[in-house]
Amino acid sequence: MSTPPEATAPVSEEQVRDDLMRLDVYRNQLSQMLQQHQLLSASRTDHLRARETLEGLDRLAADPELLIPVGGDTFLRGAPRGSERVLVGIGSGVVVEMERPKASQLLADRLTRLDQATQELEGQMRTLEERINALSSRLEALSQSASRQGSDSGPDDVGGD
Repeated sequence: MSTPPEATAPVSEEQVRDDLMRLDVYRNQLSQMLQQHQLLSASRTDHLRARETLEGLDRLAADPELLIPVGGDTFLRGAPRGSERVLVGIGSGVVVEMERPKASQLLADRLTRLDQATQELEGQMRTLEERINALSSRLEALSQSASRQGSDSGPDDVGGD
């Protein structure tokens, strides 16, 4: 049985450069996915906090005093008036008013979608990490093979008999 020619053919410098470029692209994609993952996590935390706050209003005493963030670590003291209705952003700067239970359900649905998107992204990240590891291993093996071939072709015995 003979070995197929492509298995014994030396890898060209161009193939190594292509693999290095591909590895760089994969690493950049993974970096971008990590940023997306952080954004999804932050959005999930924000939505979860909003939902818990809405549901927590039901457990408060009459006329509770709340701290209302206005930005820049600045807060106003206030009380929710007519808290049965809530203003909720639905995208593109559009805000709608809805009943608190419906707003809470909307936030729960968004949390579900965020969790699904996070799981899909994590799967894509795992696949990309596998590609990066496989390509890195291949390049390292080629590098070791080339360095062994370089040391085998050099003079081993300088003094000679």
